[in-house]
Amino acid sequence: MILRELTGVTVDRMHVPKWAIAPTSGAGAGTHGGRANRIGLNALYLALDYATAVREYQQLSSLMPPGTLVSYSLTAAPIVDFTNGYDGGRWSSLWEDFYCDWRHYWFNERIEPPSWIIGDEVVSSGAKGILFKSRLTPGGTNLVLYTGAPGSDGPPRRLRSTGRAAEKPIFMGLS
Repeated sequence: MILRELTGVTVDRMHVPKWAIAPTSGAGAGTHGGRANRIGLNALYLALDYATAVREYQQLSSLMPPGTLVSYSLTAAPIVDFTNGYDGGRWSSLWEDFYCDWRHYWFNERIEPPSWIIGDEVVSSGAKGILFKSRLTPGGTNLVLYTGAPGSDGPPRRLRSTGRAAEKPIFMGLS
């Protein structure tokens, strides 16, 4: 795995109104699963630009569901950097299936998606998340943070607004 540190990186997310009470918990993805997290593992999906955040939120729907676009400044380490994709010399063969159709595997075939096993390996390694290219936005990059992993710091407690909405720090979660 290729590891890196993200320091003061601007990330964007479309927050679902249903999770307004705990917007950075990752509980929505924990309830339904996601590309890189199995059901039961909370994970927060973010994008490195707002266009990708919006497109990822919309997914394949022709209509945009209600949501709130928020930008944060984030520092997290270590992060698995998969932005250059699979290279057999640098990654285990399982990573070749990171971009599998995980929904089809799980919801149609009831087969555990390979990308969930990858997520488990990342969590076991102690990494905080995975940086990867968007399949919906050409040139877009996503970040999944494991907020519910054993030994994780939990949901980010303090994220700093990028200034698009406010300059003061925004506190997420309760201590």
